[in-house]
Amino acid sequence: MSKVEDFLTAEEEAAIVQAIVEAEKNTSGEIRVHIEAHTNNDHFERAKAVFHYLKMDNTKEENGVLIYVAVADKKFVVLGDKGINKVVPTDFWDTTKEAIELQFKQRNFKQGLIDGVLRAGEALSKHFPWDHNNTNELSNEVSKS
Repeated sequence: MSKVEDFLTAEEEAAIVQAIVEAEKNTSGEIRVHIEAHTNNDHFERAKAVFHYLKMDNTKEENGVLIYVAVADKKFVVLGDKGINKVVPTDFWDTTKEAIELQFKQRNFKQGLIDGVLRAGEALSKHFPWDHNNTNELSNEVSKS
């Protein structure tokens, strides 16, 4: 599988968007999923560039989380902004990655992304609870390139 279009069905993508909506209900944090076929760059560096491109580093509380997937490379990165990284345990992103990886190894890509989104949402809700003044600062749609 090397094409972005083959990675998720429309129904699976809709389920991931629904998981993002659910995860963001109790937090001011923002979660995005970005999928692309391949990158010639280091995957972590590419995830940082996508993070910036999606304006995830412009959230009020610096509490955006990106799950970046390079399909053909069989690589993914979980990247949190400065605000969230200051308050979660040092191994938090490792345990989130393990939850995603567990499902990915079984080719359960949709469930892996949902598990990652919900896990990120749990941490965000503990450290950045929803407030009546909060607005959804970023799109919940899965972005692709």
